[in-house]
Amino acid sequence: MKRGANIKKVLVIRFSSIGDIVLTTPVVRCLKNQLPEAEIHYLTKTRYAPLLSSNPYIDRIHCYGEDYGILLKTLKAEHFDFIADLHRSLRSRYILLNLRRPHATFSKLNLRKWMLVRMKIDRLPHIHVVDRYFGAVSPLGIRNDGKGLDYFIPPPEEIRPGDVFPAAAGGFIAMAIGARHQTKILPVEKAAEVCRKADKPMILLGGAEDRERGDRIAGQAGDRVFNACGKLSVNQSASVIRQADALITNDTGMMHIGAAFRKRIISVWGNTVPAFGMYPYLPEGSGHLSRIVEVKGLDCRPCSKLGYDRCPKGHFNCMNLIRTSDILEAL
Repeated sequence: MKRGANIKKVLVIRFSSIGDIVLTTPVVRCLKNQLPEAEIHYLTKTRYAPLLSSNPYIDRIHCYGEDYGILLKTLKAEHFDFIADLHRSLRSRYILLNLRRPHATFSKLNLRKWMLVRMKIDRLPHIHVVDRYFGAVSPLGIRNDGKGLDYFIPPPEEIRPGDVFPAAAGGFIAMAIGARHQTKILPVEKAAEVCRKADKPMILLGGAEDRERGDRIAGQAGDRVFNACGKLSVNQSASVIRQADALITNDTGMMHIGAAFRKRIISVWGNTVPAFGMYPYLPEGSGHLSRIVEVKGLDCRPCSKLGYDRCPKGHFNCMNLIRTSDILEAL
């Protein structure tokens, strides 16, 4: 294994999704800073490339679409000295087998997660996934600098929240209302109650799939709420978060963008649990910025390491029993 000055070109692999990619940024930064002569390349899906386009620690982004043949030809021509597989899937394994270059990956702890989900036996180490990612670059002598996550917004995508929502000009709270799975989403009625009782205007963030939910929340909460779901790109949403006084968020990618900007974060957890190692990752000494709101003691939680379209038990107590007063107190 080459080390230090002998490493000239490194490939980092993480195909998706928003939060997982943001969580790899400390590894990218430390690779570039601790191997200053090396080129740092990153392989991700085409749709997620904008998340990394302005990252100064990445020299080149490679995009996976559908044609593996063209992608492999391009990657082989780079002659990487080392590959850090931060996805650890069949797809990334296929690439490693074809490139035949020195590589390493990280532990997903899938067996221990299965034990917690299926048997409610917690044998998970108290270690964030970011610190597990660093296991993939430890053969190069790379160490975590403790400075947290990065997110760089392309200047053309910076926005002024007050221009689209005048009430936000004097300060506002961002609320990320979506998630990939329904069992990770705070119910509309509870989100609306938080918006009504908060002491500052709210901007709702999410994708086009969250627009209808945002309309319902705004309809119940009044004119102090602006529904931006489906109206902004991810980078524009990140710009809103960067300027917010605080971020209320489900367990989703926006939570990690908030952590990258060192925001005050109130994260609301449903069927998943922080013990999986995906809670807000903040710089050393900044833990006070994060507050976790969850219902502890449910014998059905966690019911999955990812989530479902609906509660398997039918009651959705992990979210329905969330106290909005706890969210407001955290604010």
